[in-house]
Amino acid sequence: MFLTFYVSATAFPLYARDSLGGNVQQMGLVITIYVIGSVLIRPFSGLWVDRFGQKKMALIGMTLFLLACIGYLGAKGIALFLVIRFIHGMSYAAASTATSTMASAMVPAARKGEGMGYFSMFMSIAMVIGPALGLLLWKDRHAMLLLSAVGAIALLSLLLVFPLKEHTPAVSASRTSFRLQDIFEPKALPISLVGFVLAFAYSPIAGFLAPYTNEIHHSEVAGTFFIVFAIMIVAFRPIVGKIFDKFNEHFLFYPGIVLFGGGLLLLSRSHSGSMVLFSAVLMGIGYGALFPCFQALAMKLAPKHRTGAANGTFFLLFDLGYGVGTYMMGSISSHSDYRTMFMTAGLIAWVSILFYYWIHHKRSQAQTLEDSQGRGIA
Repeated sequence: MFLTFYVSATAFPLYARDSLGGNVQQMGLVITIYVIGSVLIRPFSGLWVDRFGQKKMALIGMTLFLLACIGYLGAKGIALFLVIRFIHGMSYAAASTATSTMASAMVPAARKGEGMGYFSMFMSIAMVIGPALGLLLWKDRHAMLLLSAVGAIALLSLLLVFPLKEHTPAVSASRTSFRLQDIFEPKALPISLVGFVLAFAYSPIAGFLAPYTNEIHHSEVAGTFFIVFAIMIVAFRPIVGKIFDKFNEHFLFYPGIVLFGGGLLLLSRSHSGSMVLFSAVLMGIGYGALFPCFQALAMKLAPKHRTGAANGTFFLLFDLGYGVGTYMMGSISSHSDYRTMFMTAGLIAWVSILFYYWIHHKRSQAQTLEDSQGRGIA
């Protein structure tokens, strides 16, 4: 599923331009409309997972995901193509929330960080293989090959859901009234807001690295950057999970955000290919520590019957951070340059240290103190 996302994110804007006659603005809409569809469904996807069951929602989401991929074959105009992209984004939100919630439910509480670390590791592998595969499939501008490959990957994703077992039963949906707290998990909100800032700072990497490396005359390292970035994520992921389970999230967040922000600042000052690649090392280690930590913590803090809503809350804010960040960072680069844009992203990452301490670390310290005092009185 994540492989399909990254293949389409790379190749579909080119397909829209070359095969459907789309302009530059419509090329951007290929990504934007997908994100909008995902963001609109995210708040409800967690509620549906909790009420109707993880596997049922995974099957429904993946079926719609596959139908959208098949629908691209019949989209001969840019307008219909964008409508299908919107539906595809909605199905992605439902399916990814359900599958990640299932992954969390399968893992013992004592090994939650390690388990979710492995799950997100495969998301990172898709992040590396997907863009390269998308460009390869579109190399000869063979539309049928590209669309058929996307459909085949989506079909494989659906088939892999069937053998999975559900570990948390659905909650009875007898109550029909709608409440805001049904779709947002309050306990997951603080760390999800920090995730929003992380996604905001990360957003310029995918969209603007290639033109930036071209601008500094080292375009040959753009592809290698993402490979190095992903290798660092994968290499350190098992260690990250064990640290989360044995100690706590603070041991991951502070060094992780320092490395990630430092990598962005180094990238903004890079004058050689080696500097660009070293920034990928720093950012890969930092991002690899932060993302699974945030996702695991969001679900760990929520009640067991609310892990779907917690997961939906986390992904909603992460998607929003990525979408808003891409737009804002693009505006910064258009009014200044890419160096200023990456420097701003790095500073935002470092400022999130204060944000994290204020809305999460400080509160967790107070809760720990309150719990210890309660045990003392008892």
